[in-house]
Amino acid sequence: MPRPLQLHPDRLLPADPATREIARALYAGVKALPIVSPHGHTDPAWFATDAPWANATELLLAPDHYLYRMLYSQGIALDRLGVPSRAGPAAADPREAWRLFAAHYHLFRGTPSRLWLDHVFAEVFGLDVALEAATADAVYDRIGAALATPEFRPRALFDRFSSQGQAEYGNRLLSAMRKEFGGHIEKKEIGR
Repeated sequence: MPRPLQLHPDRLLPADPATREIARALYAGVKALPIVSPHGHTDPAWFATDAPWANATELLLAPDHYLYRMLYSQGIALDRLGVPSRAGPAAADPREAWRLFAAHYHLFRGTPSRLWLDHVFAEVFGLDVALEAATADAVYDRIGAALATPEFRPRALFDRFSSQGQAEYGNRLLSAMRKEFGGHIEKKEIGR
């Protein structure tokens, strides 16, 4: 029987009860604010082209250096994980790469990658079972089904996760990224 995927709301908060209460109050005040970070893991081409991702490996495994480096450190070749090389795309079957990832998912216990992925699985894709070898195909298929919908295209996800009041900035950012792929030059507003 698959293990359930359960996210505890205090999973990242201090264990001390008094400190945890303070942390909860602080978090409640900022959780809806945008995350402004110069360290991103998204390819600008995703948003410029808005092409759908074909599968979970293409979206979550192959582009994430934290994931494939951990697996590589355990002797798993990058081409088996669907990671492209300078020579071009990997020949690995994406489902087989995902199965390999799932069979080694236990290696990520206690890591930020595991916290992030479990959050994405539960909160973004609505999964209720933990990723492991026995659930690899079911998780892969559920993610694939979601990725086939308009709600999971790159720009739709960008809009979904951009914070209120930040849409103008997001739209200007997309326009500037499109310029890199042959789009128009973003006009500056008067007074800026």
